[in-house]
Amino acid sequence: MDVALVTVGDELLAGDTENTNATWLCRRLTDRGVTVTRVLTIPDDRDVIAEWVREFSTAFDAVIVTGGLGGTPDDVTKAAVADALDRELVVDDEVREGIVDKARAYAEQYPDLADAYDLDVDFDAQAAVPEDARPLVTSESFGPGFVAANVYAFPGIPDELHAMFEVVVEEFDGSVVSETLRTPAPEGALNDRLTGVRERFGVAVGSYPGAGREPTRIKLSGDPEAVDEAAAWLRERIDVADAEPAATGEEG
Repeated sequence: MDVALVTVGDELLAGDTENTNATWLCRRLTDRGVTVTRVLTIPDDRDVIAEWVREFSTAFDAVIVTGGLGGTPDDVTKAAVADALDRELVVDDEVREGIVDKARAYAEQYPDLADAYDLDVDFDAQAAVPEDARPLVTSESFGPGFVAANVYAFPGIPDELHAMFEVVVEEFDGSVVSETLRTPAPEGALNDRLTGVRERFGVAVGSYPGAGREPTRIKLSGDPEAVDEAAAWLRERIDVADAEPAATGEEG
């Protein structure tokens, strides 16, 4: 399963907010055997979002979009995804009722902030999702995410994203596995063996030099049988320490 990830937000491009969502999603997807082939950060621009979602949705098995689902004027992701899929935005009545209930509960819990929510206001915009989309609703999020065709749209707030991803996590699955070997050899001295293991076994090979005296990490990814064979081949040709040194000392 090949996935493209699109993170949306002017604040990400300006460096005002660290893009932890991309790292978290890449790690969760990789752990499930999914290959993340693209990670793209783009501004809160409806046309730009639509352009890339349209392209990625035809090129990959799934597209994950995060950010821009709130109710402020710069939150244009829902409309952009609808544009990309040539769909209209429609209001889900059940989702709208849930939003109103959350607003009412907030006003009751924080009466001094009750003016923040006018319960008579029109919540249609926040309850809207692309036509024929499946709304994703959690207790952590005020408004919904959604799944439209092979596009998954999640909020940008990390806690909300994490909770909503768990709703659909079983829909992301793949057969790619990884194994990491550690060696004291410098990265530059391993070129011939890294090239050889890639060509012999068809695995993806990444090498990452350690800082100071830390070991070089070699990551092998691919089909489980190929990764096992590749790791065994490398162990015969380089000095490998698979485990971190055990801690020593006594507990007080």
